[in-house]
Amino acid sequence: MKEFDEKNNSKKMEKKFQSNLSKDEIISKAFKYHLQGNIAEASKYYQFFINQGFKDHRIFLNSGEILKDLGRLEEAEIWIRRAISLKPDYTIAHNNLGNILRAKNKLKEAESCYCKAIKLNPDYTKAYYNLSTLTSLDVNKIWQKKLFSESFLKNKSKNDQFNIFFARANILHKRKNYKESAKCLVIANKLKILLHPSNSDSLIKKSKLLLIESNKATLNLKKQKNNLQSIFIVGMPRSGTTLAESIISMNSKVLDLGEINAFERSFKEWKEKKGNVELVDLYMQRINKKFKSYITTNKWLYNYQYAGIISSQIPNSKIIHCYRNPLDNILSIYRTNFAKDNEYSSSLIDCAIIYLDHKKVMNEYKKRFPENIYNLNYDLLVKNPSKEIKSLINWLGWKWNKAYLNPHLSKRSVFTASDVQIRSKINSKSIGGWKDYKEMLKPAIKIITQDNEYKNL
Repeated sequence: MKEFDEKNNSKKMEKKFQSNLSKDEIISKAFKYHLQGNIAEASKYYQFFINQGFKDHRIFLNSGEILKDLGRLEEAEIWIRRAISLKPDYTIAHNNLGNILRAKNKLKEAESCYCKAIKLNPDYTKAYYNLSTLTSLDVNKIWQKKLFSESFLKNKSKNDQFNIFFARANILHKRKNYKESAKCLVIANKLKILLHPSNSDSLIKKSKLLLIESNKATLNLKKQKNNLQSIFIVGMPRSGTTLAESIISMNSKVLDLGEINAFERSFKEWKEKKGNVELVDLYMQRINKKFKSYITTNKWLYNYQYAGIISSQIPNSKIIHCYRNPLDNILSIYRTNFAKDNEYSSSLIDCAIIYLDHKKVMNEYKKRFPENIYNLNYDLLVKNPSKEIKSLINWLGWKWNKAYLNPHLSKRSVFTASDVQIRSKINSKSIGGWKDYKEMLKPAIKIITQDNEYKNL
């Protein structure tokens, strides 16, 4: 197995762990660090465990999940399959293998994995939700009948309950039963926000602080070595950022870093070092640990809050700001059962507040750095892809290639909530979808229409 951190040295690791730890002690320490969110330290224990020739299905599964998060899908798949080989009835492993396969656009195989997970554990709600997000719709499928049965909710935790209601909402949406879908969405999000309170206040506070911070930052005129172009794709979740990334990635010189929070971490390190080292150098060191390319794309959406600092501190940087009709955007966010972060998504009011704050922030940065920021309107993009994509490519200064018009043909792996939709040709099916949920969206409409730009929505 390759090392999780490519800079790790096997001999150094062996020396560090020469403390005669037992197999169970190694597992205990690995799990402890993993639960604390200290993935780097947990990875060392997982790797040491494997290097000793030990076998444990839980270690193999967790190792696979870490590799998946690093974008190393081939290795991740190997280790999760090894977990299954040790424990064939390992429900969560079959489900997680499905997640990897869907990221690799192997949707039929992914569906089989989710169905296998349900067969092993008919009450495993995550698999039902994952199946509900796939494009196929067969009302005769046994799992759908189970999902909608009255008894399915009995003795379920709140976490399982919101998975069930999100899954039901997805199926009902596909059946165009929007009224019942809306009911399920409201229940799902009310349950979810009880467990995961909204983070809207902290996000808005952060935006304000970074606006102030960007005013302090002195423009960095340093020329980047090798003319490395750093592209940041930013915006609200479900605003077309995955489509933008896929279009750009049709350029063979582009390496997409995915949703990697490298810039924020570099910024924090820069502040700790009180500017004694350049932010651009810290950022390049961080991404070049694993990735080397002429052009990189970073799709950490909330980098929009750092747009001013990126523009002033990262030479040869480009920021693509994706946005769409606010009500379509809010509906899409509210319909998505995010695995982590985006806690405000369970409140329509908070979704509207964050949308307007994000718009205000980006308008300010666009005024300050007009040449660094490109506003990409998703609605116009899907209605007239040829015109809008050509405009984007021209702004990037790239040579035109017809391949940019066919991002659905990309072989790259996709890890976002748009992983299924992005495999289809560019289309405008989702435009105006908010009208089917107009009654449910009233709290958001009330807030959004207070903005002059949207008062006639």
